[in-house]
Amino acid sequence: MRKTELLVPASNLEVLKTAVIYGADAVYIGGEAFGLRAKAKNFSPQDMKEGIAFAHERNVKVYVTANILAHNEDLKGARDYFRELKEIGPDALIISDPGMFTLAKEECPKIDIHISTQANNTNYLTYDFWWKQGAKRVVSARELSLGELKQIREHIPEEMEIESFVHGAMCISYSGRCLLSNFFTGRDANQGACTHPCRWKYAVMEESRPGEYFPVYENDRGTYIFNSKDLCMIEYIPELLDAGIDSFKIEGRMKTALYVATVARTYRRALDDLKKGIDVYRANMDWYREEIAKCTYRRFTTGFYFGKPSDEAQVYDSNTYINEYIYLGTVSFIDKDGRAVIEQKNKFCVGDEIEIMKPDGENIATCVEAMYNSDGEAVDSCPHPGQEIHLKLSVMPDIYDILRVKNTKEE
Repeated sequence: MRKTELLVPASNLEVLKTAVIYGADAVYIGGEAFGLRAKAKNFSPQDMKEGIAFAHERNVKVYVTANILAHNEDLKGARDYFRELKEIGPDALIISDPGMFTLAKEECPKIDIHISTQANNTNYLTYDFWWKQGAKRVVSARELSLGELKQIREHIPEEMEIESFVHGAMCISYSGRCLLSNFFTGRDANQGACTHPCRWKYAVMEESRPGEYFPVYENDRGTYIFNSKDLCMIEYIPELLDAGIDSFKIEGRMKTALYVATVARTYRRALDDLKKGIDVYRANMDWYREEIAKCTYRRFTTGFYFGKPSDEAQVYDSNTYINEYIYLGTVSFIDKDGRAVIEQKNKFCVGDEIEIMKPDGENIATCVEAMYNSDGEAVDSCPHPGQEIHLKLSVMPDIYDILRVKNTKEE
């Protein structure tokens, strides 16, 4: 078996630390420019340095995205950015544009380069081309089947790495190269500013009746004609390994710490169980399915891995997520009075039954016995996101444990 990496996204320093603690072998992040998630909080140079140090202390790698399709006016700033990254020292750069690749090679010759899925990597000659240019890894196009990936593995150098998405949101456009956002809103998805028009509700207008709109129906399911289900391959890890994939990539650089922790912890457990034996992995399948459904998702599909998707891979009736649990906060430290301190993310109250989510896979029910604000004043609830809240719980958590609560609201 090839050594397998679990690669997890992070939108900010808090989420990076969560990804590391909850099982990532590597984390990918974006700086303040030149990545394809401009709306993510992203990392300042100082946060990037702190995050890389935190990860490296725990033997976890950090990759930085610089995968925009660059225009002329981007190149000078990109060169300066790569010079800055050379000093910061990530483990790899994720790049799609040959011009950006050239700059990275010139400015960061000792940092590995991974070729982004945005480069449309669909055949073994493309992989071999990038290998000969000096890339260490290529991220496969979303449109590839497991059979095609296995064929690629058979035709490329043994030491070359294949990275493939195994979980998360699917883009309706070819390898993520979308023009809808730019056409409708002027915000370019290929420059990191996608407005996600694939999730919008559409209508049609007949030529002879201008101004009269008609809803779009497809198989009587509704009108969200571009809205894909989310990818989930937790049940097919042996097949992914058989195809020769080295890095299992989780999508979600816009996601919360709860999402990242839930997905990372589940795939970590599955990969570790499989090392113990296929029977152990299969015996725990119900746990994987149950846990992976506790993060936000749009129902699940296997994407293109077993052939071209049918209409069953789309969600026609809604563009909303299924959200079974609500994120309350991550324990940042234990105060002098033995209370767990969090930065509150969603409202909850004294007396609520909540859950402690631990990195090792354990979930512990606990009751909120008391809570205090940052001034030490007792409060009955915490209605304002971002508050520092000190908690007395019936079962006390540890640092980096996540607090969540079952979502009782109907979708």
